[in-house]
Amino acid sequence: AQKLAQIRDNSNYFRSELLKMGFEVLGDNDSPIMPIMLYNPGKIPAFSRECLKRNVAVVMVGFPASPLLLSRTRICISAAHTREDMIKALEVISTVGDMVGIKYFPAEPNKSQLEENRVKID
Repeated sequence: AQKLAQIRDNSNYFRSELLKMGFEVLGDNDSPIMPIMLYNPGKIPAFSRECLKRNVAVVMVGFPASPLLLSRTRICISAAHTREDMIKALEVISTVGDMVGIKYFPAEPNKSQLEENRVKID
């Protein structure tokens, strides 16, 4: 029961931070699997390669597994991920998301919880 609670907490934290950053995230709130929409299939290789260069592995889903213009990446969170692990991954995903242009919703103008947590850890 403790691991289930931890995975739920980790998933909800990670998803809420992605949404604050401006990503379109699909799936249920408590789910540890988070599809982030890329839409343009041309963005798949760049997003994957740039994340991997920064030591974050992501699962890419494109045609024919999804419709041609509904490409996405899947992020999988576990109970073993620490808050620091998640903050580092979020920083990478945010940076790469800006590079390839997949933040389809404007981020909130105020300081995100991610930045506040980074200050607490450092």
